[in-house]
Amino acid sequence: MKNKQMNKLIKLDPWFFTGFADAESCFTLSVVKNIKMKAGWHVKQSFQIGLHQKDKALLEQIKTYLGVGNVYKQGSQLLQFRVDSLKDLKVIINHFDKYPLITQKLADYNLFKQAIQLIEQKEHLTKEGLQKIISIKAVLNNGLSDSLKAAFPDLIPVPRPPVVGATALEIKDPNWLAGFTTGEGCFYIDIRNSASHSLGFQVKLVFTLTQPRRDEMRNWWKV
Repeated sequence: MKNKQMNKLIKLDPWFFTGFADAESCFTLSVVKNIKMKAGWHVKQSFQIGLHQKDKALLEQIKTYLGVGNVYKQGSQLLQFRVDSLKDLKVIINHFDKYPLITQKLADYNLFKQAIQLIEQKEHLTKEGLQKIISIKAVLNNGLSDSLKAAFPDLIPVPRPPVVGATALEIKDPNWLAGFTTGEGCFYIDIRNSASHSLGFQVKLVFTLTQPRRDEMRNWWKV
């Protein structure tokens, strides 16, 4: 009851959500064999955020802020916030069009958005449209499974959209940094032996942000 009351009192800032999404979210396309479908394959799309169950309150706040999606249990200790219907994904797309991502996840978003447009136009029900979607999936996340590679051996992946330039990489609001830090920040105390200190130890207070090398960028700290 207490968590529900807190969710009503605390309203997420839009830039906080974008920063947190830059850190923790995932845009996914799933393509599985299904003989009932016209093209022989079933395409599913989703926006996901996975967290430890101790952070359930934050996922519930995100759900309340967006007004779409649900929180699902994933194993014994993990939870996943997921939006997968085309109607509800429009809310996600509207948000990120207005409050854009700035890490390389922006490229994932742009590719995902292209795929959603194809699905909305029913192109995934045709062989040509399905191949377009799989070409997009090939450069998202972990790429294609071995079964998809075998089924579409001549597939040419689409180019990943570049995320470059001061505008794309600039932190436009401090709340973005707060959201990103919530997902990727780490605070710790580093204690190590040191002959130059009277007690024989050196103590450091450390704050770090960790991201894949693909997100090594020039203008992050332009707030």
